[in-house]
Order: sequence, then structure tokens, then C-alpha cells
Amino acid sequence: MTNTSSTILYYVHDPMCSWCWGFREEWLKLKQLLPEHIQVVSKVGGLAEDSDKPMQELLQQDIQSAWQRIQQVIPGTRFNFDFWAENTPRRSTYPACRAVLAAELLAQKGEQMTFGIQQAYYLNAKNPSDLNTLIDVAISIGLDANEFKDLMLSDDIKTALHDELAQVRSIDVYSFPSLVLQINSRFHPVQLDYNSAQNMLEEISSLLSSQNV
Repeated sequence: MTNTSSTILYYVHDPMCSWCWGFREEWLKLKQLLPEHIQVVSKVGGLAEDSDKPMQELLQQDIQSAWQRIQQVIPGTRFNFDFWAENTPRRSTYPACRAVLAAELLAQKGEQMTFGIQQAYYLNAKNPSDLNTLIDVAISIGLDANEFKDLMLSDDIKTALHDELAQVRSIDVYSFPSLVLQINSRFHPVQLDYNSAQNMLEEISSLLSSQNV
């Protein structure tokens, strides 16, 4: 029999990935349904590098179209389109990714930070590419503002993100969200279903059975 302690489900996401926002509810359901021996590990994917340049108009339109598409594909997903009129969008998600890592390092609150960023961005029309927005989210989940800011601006957190992205690439993940089931030393992509945690659970169970787990 396979050693079940080596069974890991990787969830790779970006806090500013709109499809990850749409996937949130089914992901939470799936986590509740998973067998206890499966370890869940979340990783940030780094959708877009640091940039101070305003997002090109065409890309803004593409992302707004994606939001509309997500609302069609995943009923009940909410977006605040005021974001596009009230902010200067930038194609830069690395700061938000570093914020998630910082929250995890400081208080094991990476998941809460991700949700806080998503709420700020998609519901409250705040820009998570801006440090001040991320500090506000950190405060809202109970982190110390100065401690969080110092870590966000440190070389340590830049290195941590670099290392995390290298780990993500090492399991061949380049799009978000992604699920990858590791059984011993083998990695198995799991097909996402944005409307059915049960379908994903069945695929995971089939993979486990095929490996005699």
C-alpha cells in the first residue's frame, strides 16, 4: 500500500485571479469533503510581475469581459465593476502574492489574507496592487500594520515569493486556479469543476484508487 502521509493536494491560486474568486465556494466545499489523510497545501501562482505602469485599455476590457464570463459560468459570483472607473489598474499581482505569504509567515493567516484581498478587489473596488490596500486588508484580519509593512518591503518576502513560484513551476502549473494531487513522487492534475466539488472529489478518489491509496 502507498504511504498515505505523502498524499498532498496542491491548490495553486493568485489572489487577484478572477477565476480563483469564482472558484472559491467549490474549493471550500471540496476541502470539507476530502479524506482526512490528504494534506492540503496552498501556493500562490504569481500571475503578473511588479509594475508601476497603468494597465493598457485593451487588457482592461479583456479582464472586464472575463468577469462577465465568470458571472455566466459560475452563477452567484459577484464583481464590482466600479473598480475600473475608481482606480488606475496595473498588471501587477506580485504584491498581493507577497501579502498572502507575509500573512502566513506572521500569523498563519494566508487564507484569510487571500479572501480579504478578493473582497477588497472584487466587492469593494479597491486596488490590491497598491501597498496601502494590502495594509488595510492586513489590519482587517488582525495583523499589525507596521509589522506587516516591514515584512512586505523586505528582501525576505521577495525571496519567499521567488521560491514559491519556483515550486509551483516545478509541478508544471502555469494557470490559475489549479489543483494537483501528489501521490508519493508523482503529480496528477485534477480537472477543475467550478460548480461541483463532488465531481472533483470523485476524480481525486479515482486517482487514489488507481495508485492503491
